[in-house]
Amino acid sequence: MKSLTIIDEKELLLRLRDGDYTAFEKIYSIHKEKLAGRLFRLLKSWELVEDILQELFIKLWNNRDIIDGDKPLEAYLHRIASNLVNDYFRSVSKDKKLADELWYRISEVYNPFEEISQAIADHELFRSIEKLPEQRKKVFLLCKLEKKSYAEVSKLLQISEAAVNDHITKANKFLKDNYDKAIPFAVIVFYHHLIG
Repeated sequence: MKSLTIIDEKELLLRLRDGDYTAFEKIYSIHKEKLAGRLFRLLKSWELVEDILQELFIKLWNNRDIIDGDKPLEAYLHRIASNLVNDYFRSVSKDKKLADELWYRISEVYNPFEEISQAIADHELFRSIEKLPEQRKKVFLLCKLEKKSYAEVSKLLQISEAAVNDHITKANKFLKDNYDKAIPFAVIVFYHHLIG
Protein backbone atom coordinates (compact mmCIF):
# COMPACT_ATOMS: atom_id res chain seq x y z
CA MET A 1 0.00 0.00 0.00
CA LYS A 2 1.33 3.44 -0.85
CA SER A 3 1.59 5.75 2.13
CA LEU A 4 0.67 9.42 2.08
CA THR A 5 2.04 12.35 4.01
CA ILE A 6 -0.52 14.39 5.97
CA ILE A 7 -0.10 17.23 3.44
CA ASP A 8 -0.71 14.92 0.46
CA GLU A 9 -3.78 13.47 2.13
CA LYS A 10 -5.19 16.91 2.94
CA GLU A 11 -4.69 17.99 -0.66
CA LEU A 12 -6.39 14.83 -1.93
CA LEU A 13 -9.33 15.38 0.45
CA LEU A 14 -9.72 18.98 -0.69
CA ARG A 15 -9.75 17.84 -4.30
CA LEU A 16 -12.23 15.09 -3.43
CA ARG A 17 -14.52 17.61 -1.71
CA ASP A 18 -14.44 19.68 -4.91
CA GLY A 19 -15.66 16.63 -6.85
CA ASP A 20 -12.29 15.65 -8.37
CA TYR A 21 -12.82 12.05 -9.50
CA THR A 22 -9.06 11.50 -10.01
CA ALA A 23 -8.51 12.24 -6.30
CA PHE A 24 -11.29 9.76 -5.47
CA GLU A 25 -9.62 7.06 -7.60
CA LYS A 26 -6.26 7.72 -5.93
CA ILE A 27 -7.82 7.40 -2.46
CA TYR A 28 -9.48 4.17 -3.59
CA SER A 29 -6.22 2.69 -4.88
CA ILE A 30 -4.32 3.67 -1.72
CA HIS A 31 -6.82 2.27 0.79
CA LYS A 32 -8.65 -0.62 -0.91
CA GLU A 33 -6.13 -3.42 -0.20
CA LYS A 34 -5.79 -2.73 3.51
CA LEU A 35 -9.55 -2.36 3.90
CA ALA A 36 -10.17 -5.54 1.89
CA GLY A 37 -7.79 -7.52 4.11
CA ARG A 38 -9.50 -6.36 7.29
CA LEU A 39 -12.96 -6.95 5.85
CA PHE A 40 -12.05 -10.46 4.71
CA ARG A 41 -10.90 -11.37 8.23
CA LEU A 42 -14.41 -10.47 9.42
CA LEU A 43 -16.55 -11.67 6.53
CA LYS A 44 -14.59 -14.67 5.16
CA SER A 45 -15.92 -14.02 1.66
CA TRP A 46 -14.29 -12.01 -1.12
CA GLU A 47 -17.70 -11.53 -2.72
CA LEU A 48 -19.00 -9.84 0.44
CA VAL A 49 -15.79 -7.82 0.74
CA GLU A 50 -16.30 -6.47 -2.79
CA ASP A 51 -19.92 -5.54 -1.98
CA ILE A 52 -18.94 -3.75 1.24
CA LEU A 53 -16.01 -1.96 -0.42
CA GLN A 54 -18.26 -0.78 -3.23
CA GLU A 55 -20.83 0.51 -0.74
CA LEU A 56 -18.10 2.14 1.38
CA PHE A 57 -16.60 4.08 -1.52
CA ILE A 58 -20.04 5.10 -2.79
CA LYS A 59 -20.69 6.55 0.69
CA LEU A 60 -17.31 8.30 0.59
CA TRP A 61 -18.15 9.90 -2.77
CA ASN A 62 -21.70 10.84 -1.75
CA ASN A 63 -20.56 12.37 1.55
CA ARG A 64 -17.37 13.98 0.22
CA ASP A 65 -18.56 17.51 1.01
CA ILE A 66 -18.78 16.81 4.77
CA ILE A 67 -15.41 15.05 5.21
CA ASP A 68 -13.18 16.75 7.78
CA GLY A 69 -9.83 17.30 6.05
CA ASP A 70 -8.08 17.70 9.42
CA LYS A 71 -8.89 14.16 10.54
CA PRO A 72 -7.16 11.01 9.21
CA LEU A 73 -9.05 9.58 6.25
CA GLU A 74 -8.09 6.01 7.17
CA ALA A 75 -9.97 6.26 10.49
CA TYR A 76 -13.02 7.64 8.67
CA LEU A 77 -12.96 4.79 6.12
CA HIS A 78 -12.59 2.19 8.87
CA ARG A 79 -15.54 3.67 10.73
CA ILE A 80 -17.72 3.42 7.61
CA ALA A 81 -16.46 -0.15 7.02
CA SER A 82 -17.25 -1.11 10.64
CA ASN A 83 -20.76 0.32 10.35
CA LEU A 84 -21.39 -1.56 7.08
CA VAL A 85 -20.11 -4.84 8.59
CA ASN A 86 -22.30 -4.29 11.67
CA ASP A 87 -25.30 -3.67 9.39
CA TYR A 88 -24.50 -6.87 7.51
CA PHE A 89 -24.28 -8.93 10.72
CA ARG A 90 -27.53 -7.40 11.98
CA SER A 91 -29.23 -8.50 8.77
CA VAL A 92 -27.65 -11.97 9.12
CA SER A 93 -29.03 -12.33 12.63
CA LYS A 94 -32.54 -11.78 11.22
CA ASP A 95 -32.11 -14.26 8.35
CA LYS A 96 -31.48 -17.90 9.33
CA LYS A 97 -30.43 -18.98 5.82
CA LEU A 98 -27.89 -16.15 5.63
CA ALA A 99 -26.62 -17.01 9.12
CA ASP A 100 -26.15 -20.70 8.19
CA GLU A 101 -24.27 -19.68 5.03
CA LEU A 102 -21.98 -17.35 7.03
CA TRP A 103 -21.13 -20.01 9.64
CA TYR A 104 -20.41 -22.51 6.87
CA ARG A 105 -18.04 -20.03 5.21
CA ILE A 106 -16.28 -19.30 8.50
CA SER A 107 -15.79 -23.00 9.25
CA GLU A 108 -14.44 -23.57 5.72
CA VAL A 109 -11.95 -20.71 5.85
CA TYR A 110 -10.95 -20.28 9.49
CA ASN A 111 -8.07 -22.37 10.72
CA PRO A 112 -6.43 -21.10 13.93
CA PHE A 113 -3.28 -23.18 13.34
CA GLU A 114 -2.90 -21.66 9.88
CA GLU A 115 -3.23 -18.14 11.33
CA ILE A 116 -0.65 -18.86 14.05
CA SER A 117 1.67 -20.43 11.50
CA GLN A 118 1.35 -17.40 9.21
CA ALA A 119 2.02 -14.99 12.08
CA ILE A 120 5.16 -16.90 13.08
CA ALA A 121 6.31 -17.16 9.46
CA ASP A 122 5.80 -13.41 9.02
CA HIS A 123 7.77 -12.73 12.22
CA GLU A 124 10.62 -14.98 11.05
CA LEU A 125 10.67 -13.32 7.62
CA PHE A 126 10.86 -9.83 9.16
CA ARG A 127 13.64 -11.03 11.48
CA SER A 128 15.56 -12.10 8.37
CA ILE A 129 14.82 -8.79 6.60
CA GLU A 130 16.22 -6.93 9.63
CA LYS A 131 19.59 -8.64 9.02
CA LEU A 132 19.94 -7.02 5.57
CA PRO A 133 22.35 -4.08 5.21
CA GLU A 134 20.49 -0.80 5.82
CA GLN A 135 20.29 0.44 2.21
CA ARG A 136 19.35 -3.02 0.90
CA LYS A 137 16.63 -3.30 3.54
CA LYS A 138 15.22 0.11 2.53
CA VAL A 139 15.17 -0.88 -1.14
CA PHE A 140 13.59 -4.26 -0.38
CA LEU A 141 10.84 -2.80 1.84
CA LEU A 142 10.03 -0.02 -0.63
CA CYS A 143 9.79 -2.42 -3.58
CA LYS A 144 8.21 -5.44 -1.92
CA LEU A 145 6.04 -4.00 0.86
CA GLU A 146 5.15 -0.58 -0.49
CA LYS A 147 4.98 -1.92 -4.09
CA LYS A 148 7.02 0.97 -5.46
CA SER A 149 8.59 0.57 -8.90
CA TYR A 150 12.36 0.42 -9.38
CA ALA A 151 12.14 3.88 -10.98
CA GLU A 152 10.31 5.32 -7.94
CA VAL A 153 12.82 3.79 -5.51
CA SER A 154 15.72 4.98 -7.67
CA LYS A 155 14.41 8.55 -7.51
CA LEU A 156 13.52 8.38 -3.82
CA LEU A 157 16.90 7.00 -2.68
CA GLN A 158 18.91 8.77 -5.40
CA ILE A 159 20.48 5.58 -6.72
CA SER A 160 20.37 4.04 -10.19
CA GLU A 161 17.71 1.54 -11.21
CA ALA A 162 20.54 -0.95 -11.76
CA ALA A 163 21.52 -0.48 -8.10
CA VAL A 164 17.90 -1.05 -7.05
CA ASN A 165 17.83 -4.25 -9.12
CA ASP A 166 21.15 -5.37 -7.60
CA HIS A 167 19.85 -4.76 -4.05
CA ILE A 168 16.65 -6.72 -4.75
CA THR A 169 18.55 -9.63 -6.31
CA LYS A 170 20.97 -9.82 -3.37
CA ALA A 171 18.17 -9.39 -0.80
CA ASN A 172 16.16 -12.21 -2.40
CA LYS A 173 19.21 -14.48 -2.37
CA PHE A 174 19.99 -13.61 1.26
CA LEU A 175 16.41 -14.27 2.35
CA LYS A 176 16.26 -17.53 0.41
CA ASP A 177 19.46 -18.70 2.13
CA ASN A 178 18.69 -17.37 5.62
CA TYR A 179 14.91 -17.41 6.10
CA ASP A 180 14.24 -20.63 7.97
CA LYS A 181 10.74 -21.68 6.95
CA ALA A 182 11.05 -24.80 9.10
CA ILE A 183 10.97 -22.77 12.33
CA PRO A 184 7.28 -21.79 12.09
CA PHE A 185 6.35 -25.37 11.21
CA ALA A 186 8.28 -26.72 14.21
CA VAL A 187 6.58 -24.19 16.51
CA ILE A 188 3.14 -25.18 15.19
CA VAL A 189 3.87 -28.87 15.74
CA PHE A 190 5.01 -28.06 19.28
CA TYR A 191 1.96 -25.85 19.91
CA HIS A 192 -0.40 -28.50 18.55
CA HIS A 193 1.29 -31.10 20.79
CA LEU A 194 0.81 -28.83 23.86
CA ILE A 195 -2.91 -28.31 23.36
CA GLY A 196 -3.64 -31.72 21.81
